[in-house]
Amino acid sequence: MLFLCQKCNLYLLPFSSVPFKSKSICNQTSTSTILNCHNPHSQDAPDEHHHSPVHRKHNSKSTNFFLQNLSQNNQNQQQLTASQKIELEEHPIMPHQEKVKLLELSLVRKRTPQFPGSIYVQSPSDSDVGSSLPPIRNLFQSSVDNDGDGGGGGGDGHVDEEEEEMIMRAVEIRRKVTLEIFKEAMMKEGRFGITYTTNLANRLQGFLDYVMIEAASLKRMPEYYNSSFNLRSKAVIEDSQVVPLIRWLKHNELSYPQISKLILLSRGRIDLIRDRVQWLKSNHVKGEFLGVALVKGGENILHRSYKELDEIVEYLVSNGVRRDWVGYVISRCPQLLSYSLEEVKTRVAFYVDMGMNEKDFGTMVFDFPRALGYLTMEEMNQKVNYLKEFGLKNEDVGKLLAFRPQLMGCSIEEQWKPLVKYFYYYGITKDGMRRMLTLKPMVFCTDLKLNIVPKVKFFQDIGVRDDAVGNMLVKFPTLLTYSLNKKIRPVVIFLMTKAGVTEKDIAKVVALGPELLGCSIVQKLEVNVKYFLSLGIHVRQLGEMVADFPLLLRYNPDVLRPKYVYLRRTMIRPLQDIIEFPRFFSYSLEGRIIPRHKVLVENQLNIKLRYMLASSDVQFNKLVNDLIRKRKKFQSGVAGDEEEETQSSEEEEETQSEAVIPVDTTTKLQT
Repeated sequence: MLFLCQKCNLYLLPFSSVPFKSKSICNQTSTSTILNCHNPHSQDAPDEHHHSPVHRKHNSKSTNFFLQNLSQNNQNQQQLTASQKIELEEHPIMPHQEKVKLLELSLVRKRTPQFPGSIYVQSPSDSDVGSSLPPIRNLFQSSVDNDGDGGGGGGDGHVDEEEEEMIMRAVEIRRKVTLEIFKEAMMKEGRFGITYTTNLANRLQGFLDYVMIEAASLKRMPEYYNSSFNLRSKAVIEDSQVVPLIRWLKHNELSYPQISKLILLSRGRIDLIRDRVQWLKSNHVKGEFLGVALVKGGENILHRSYKELDEIVEYLVSNGVRRDWVGYVISRCPQLLSYSLEEVKTRVAFYVDMGMNEKDFGTMVFDFPRALGYLTMEEMNQKVNYLKEFGLKNEDVGKLLAFRPQLMGCSIEEQWKPLVKYFYYYGITKDGMRRMLTLKPMVFCTDLKLNIVPKVKFFQDIGVRDDAVGNMLVKFPTLLTYSLNKKIRPVVIFLMTKAGVTEKDIAKVVALGPELLGCSIVQKLEVNVKYFLSLGIHVRQLGEMVADFPLLLRYNPDVLRPKYVYLRRTMIRPLQDIIEFPRFFSYSLEGRIIPRHKVLVENQLNIKLRYMLASSDVQFNKLVNDLIRKRKKFQSGVAGDEEEETQSSEEEEETQSEAVIPVDTTTKLQT
């Protein structure tokens, strides 16, 4: 039924929403919906045509309807054709804002508060909040057109855009409703806090869309045909057992970002997550690494069979990875479980072909699991070929990677090439780099700008020349792995303040004995300094000794003490001898000092410690023979001179006696 009002603006809504009774029009009960009736009692109309207004009357649903008598005096104003009346009655036109309001009222989860006299009826007894609202299908023009002959006309584009906007708004409302239902299930069934629930739910948009779609599809089932969307959403969440699973995963130390990602990766098959966690536990994966392994393993680890996963594990065990190491390997490199068995075999063969045995391969995988499963085969080949450019053979590279597999995690362009260029600048040749790579491969895993450059700059600041820096690094590459502020700088300060090394000699000490920078101050250097000072050596003299022989402070006092006792008590040498030649302590007591001292004693020789010890056995024997020969020559020369002197003295005595004898003889004769 259609009602017209003079000087009134009427918006017509679906015909079955409002019960309307009017004796002035018909005796039967009819229904209509009237909104926004402006100026219902116009004074321009004749008094005789005004009917007494019907007072508002509350119905059983606490909703007031009002009725108004409409004047029918002016029949010529705004007459509508019969076809227009039928069209408006069947498909009334509503403004966009009114459509949005009806859409929200129809889809929201909670009933909005209503006031007496409200147009739309919502009662606690309603099975659905939209039970008293117009059908949603009337809000979309396409559904209206499908019921009739179709629309058409120039406004179709605008209608499609408006309809698309309404559909998207409806989806957003349903998504928010699903989110609220999920939060309610988390807090009531799972007993989670509001903060944890909100953080997790905000990361589960994909899963909530899945719940929304499944809830909509349940409408087709007979048992859910008359159920509300809220009830169907709750049923989907309960059937998925997602809330107990979240509680269980949280108990296993998985964070909510990991839990949300796992739920999204499961693509609705929530039971797979629990099964894979149990499998990982059986392979010694523990604690927080359960989530890491599942998340980084990707979809393959969730959707692969147990047989495929067990084959990979058994193959690793057969090639040297111990059974109790498998959990650690999977925790640090879960990508291994995403490869096929053939791919894993190819990667294992890559290292075995370089001469690694099962023991070396197993320890390499345990030390750095990413070397096996993180890189692509192309990247692995590039790094091995680059290491071979230093002059290493295939077997040498295998030994190098077995000892330091972290090299496979370094970047060629970002780490190795800048480092090699930097070493070339300081005069380190390719052979020197090969020595550094062999002795301390960790140097090539060190950051150039953060670790190496500041240390070299420090050495230059204390007076070490550039060429000496290169020689120092080749001699002791481990130096580059020490901390500058915690190790190197404190040792230099100790040498200058406690060991007597002058500022002039500190560069020489560091360049000749870089190993000294790796010693512990408390456990090594301080103990040795105290020992030498206890011998009567002054600090200044000790500094000169260290400048002459920097490694003097690296020896253990238990090794130094027997040599010093032998020097003073057996060799009967003064303390000045070791001050002048501190390298005395570097020679073996049983292997060199005692045997050579015996040789000197047997031959009654006494030479300085420098000539006694700082030579090879051949040179020492030659030196001893030369000294013996010189001594004999000297002794023979002295004996010849004595004979000549005795002969000359005898001749003089004879001449003197000849001159005296006649006198004596005459006297004798006279007597």
